[in-house]
Amino acid sequence: MFIYPAIDLLGGKCVRLRQGDYSQETVFSDDPAAVAKQWVARGADRLHLVDLDGAKAGKPINGDVIRRIVSAVDVPCQLGGGIRSEADLETVFGWGVRWAVLGTRALQEPGWVCRMADRYPARIVLGVDARNGFVATEGWLSTSATKATDLAKQVEKSPLAAVVYTDIAKDGMMSGPNFEQLAEMQAAVAIPVIASGGVSEHAHVAKLSAMNLFGCIIGRALYEGTVDLSLVLATTRTDAVQKATSG
Repeated sequence: MFIYPAIDLLGGKCVRLRQGDYSQETVFSDDPAAVAKQWVARGADRLHLVDLDGAKAGKPINGDVIRRIVSAVDVPCQLGGGIRSEADLETVFGWGVRWAVLGTRALQEPGWVCRMADRYPARIVLGVDARNGFVATEGWLSTSATKATDLAKQVEKSPLAAVVYTDIAKDGMMSGPNFEQLAEMQAAVAIPVIASGGVSEHAHVAKLSAMNLFGCIIGRALYEGTVDLSLVLATTRTDAVQKATSG
């Protein structure tokens, strides 16, 4: 299972929100590029970036910071937040981003996501942010009537890189992932599933790994020190070797 340290950007700073609430912001660093280098120094082989300003504005905003992060590290970066047009995709890929996460536009026009996946195979990630099992959009400010699994099913035949499933109720709350809904998503589609939200201890990561999820995004737990990145990486890589040799 791949581990994605999260770097959430708001006003050019590295922050974390609680349940996607912009009024519940904790600033962890004024230098997101330095944070990125820190996670890579501890063994991260990929990063998950979120442009929170972009999610709210409907277009990528933190370009300068994102370019600095990409230039500062030698690992691939995944970016979500406000990417809602082909021009936006060209922009963020031009910044050096490896994978682009599409959320709001995916709900509005699933067919467009499929076309973008065909145009950029294995570089588009479906971002499914859910509240009570239903898709939330516009930077989590609105909740739709579409079930998270139904949205994923509409695009699963496209050459997507993965689906990031975020339970908003769990995000930033340090209360554990929603294992039940993650299992439901994993069973519903063939797209690799990346878990996001709620990881606060090593046991949570171990359980997600045992579920054979493709990846896990970890945010607040890394910044507050309840999860040690080096240890988690060593454990998940050991588990992968054991599974490969036993299988």
